[in-house]
Amino acid sequence: MQGSPAPNEHETVGAYALGILGDAEATAFEAHLAGCEWCAQQLDELAGMEPMLAALADLPGSGSPAIGESLSAKPSPRLVEKLVDEVSEHRAHKRRRGFYLVAAAAALIIGGPLTVLAATGGSDSGGNSNMAMGPAQQAFQTMSDKMTATDPTTHVTATVALEKRDWGTHAVLQLKNVTGPQRCSLIAVGKNGERETVTSWSVPNWGYGVPNAKTEEAKNPLYVHGGAAFAPNQIDHFEVMTFDGKRLVEVNA
Repeated sequence: MQGSPAPNEHETVGAYALGILGDAEATAFEAHLAGCEWCAQQLDELAGMEPMLAALADLPGSGSPAIGESLSAKPSPRLVEKLVDEVSEHRAHKRRRGFYLVAAAAALIIGGPLTVLAATGGSDSGGNSNMAMGPAQQAFQTMSDKMTATDPTTHVTATVALEKRDWGTHAVLQLKNVTGPQRCSLIAVGKNGERETVTSWSVPNWGYGVPNAKTEEAKNPLYVHGGAAFAPNQIDHFEVMTFDGKRLVEVNA
């Protein structure tokens, strides 16, 4: 049975933003990205859309309208449909070749955890190159405007990096010493009191950035990024909240 033809580099920008490309695919796309202004612009516009695209790609049919309605900056329906199809195709391709990856399972994390691998990108020691980092961690390393706080009760540590964009604020979160399972969101709270969800994620059982963890994946911090309609000078603080309303840590802007 003949498989689908391999997509060209221009068609993989959405999958790269989600961190679902394999090592070879990501390396090839990054080489292409260095000289392609169109792909660089598309990748920039996709900041903060990972949760929406990932959710839509897992849903049958055309997905959930409620997800699109929650975005502060809404993409065109044609762009969303194209990206969802692209991500679904990449995931189907990964499932088809999954049998051949079993031998490498000890070194690679497949499927859902692959997104986490791309987000965490290894330890803070700097031993890994940018090729091993996901887009969120790469952005975090290059951004200079960062704020850090540790909650005295939960002991969760969060660092938020910010950069101004024409559409608002691009924010990258580094999260440490958080355990699971639980679902969380990064909330931007404006000086006017308004609250806006920047991004959301799930914490697996083993957690993120746990100092005394037995595995490297649990020791690595989480890196996620997203966008807010607020300008940076309009934000008072950020809150990391669980879906059941518990505040894990607050970071002043």
